Amino acid sequence: MHTLLLIAVVGFGAQLVDGALGMAYGVTSTTLLLAVGTNPAVASATVHLAEIGTTAVSGVAHWRFGNVDWRVVVRIGVPGAAGAFLGATVLSRLSTEAAAPLMSGLLLLLGLYVLVRFTTWGIPRGRLGLPLRRRFLSPLGLVAGFVDATGGGGWGPVGTPAVLATGRLEPRKVIGSIDTSELLVAVAASLGFLYGLRDEGVDAGLAVALLVGGTVAAPLAAWIVKHVPPRMLGSAVGGLIVLTNVRTLLGSAGLDAPAGARAGTYAVLAALWAAAVAWSYRAYRADASQESAEAVARASAHARQHVPAP
Repeated sequence: MHTLLLIAVVGFGAQLVDGALGMAYGVTSTTLLLAVGTNPAVASATVHLAEIGTTAVSGVAHWRFGNVDWRVVVRIGVPGAAGAFLGATVLSRLSTEAAAPLMSGLLLLLGLYVLVRFTTWGIPRGRLGLPLRRRFLSPLGLVAGFVDATGGGGWGPVGTPAVLATGRLEPRKVIGSIDTSELLVAVAASLGFLYGLRDEGVDAGLAVALLVGGTVAAPLAAWIVKHVPPRMLGSAVGGLIVLTNVRTLLGSAGLDAPAGARAGTYAVLAALWAAAVAWSYRAYRADASQESAEAVARASAHARQHVPAP
């Protein structure tokens, strides 16, 4: 019971992140599951089983709000499912000793990507409306699906920024389409893990606990979206993922670093993390001030246009 409660708390925290950023449910929940000692393959399998429920609910919601481009869903989701099934079977065949540092390394890279993206990256908008080609979406889906399964997450952090960076699809439809297509990835990865771990088995109770925690967190995640700057939250979460997985890597069998080196590394990373969050907050304030000034200028121009001639 204590373990199930802890897993539910993990699902709660992961859904807060995903609901606020539109990504990183898998990365965050798998990182936390590894931190409490879960087998890497079982951790990824548990997350993907839970994601079947969360992505189905998310997909329906996005569809009802008109946030889904079904051509993008099919073109990226089908190859993504193939990559996820392949990644799940590969991870299932690795020993725990080999899988733990591998998964932590992938999660570290994804955490760095989330941290850098939300701290410094803007979204180009000059090509909005141009079609997204299959030759771009299919390889992207294949790679993102493979990374998602082997790393326990990565569909959103890999797919969403890549599609946003094209500037060809409005952000709400990028998030809605990537979230909806993730259902295909979650189902394929779960089938791959059920096949690959057929002798070991997967504890469905852990997946249910993770799903329940995420469901409870959904309303609070909506509140966070409204009140906490996403750019600042992304920097905070990215830093947490980086710090947690560096801790795992430094303590692994292959990188058994001395205690002093670990403490120094954690201190440097914590300082950089704090600086990134502070930078994101300042950038958010600057952007808000600029948007406010532009709104005032537009209102003033509109008022001048409607002043009656003397």
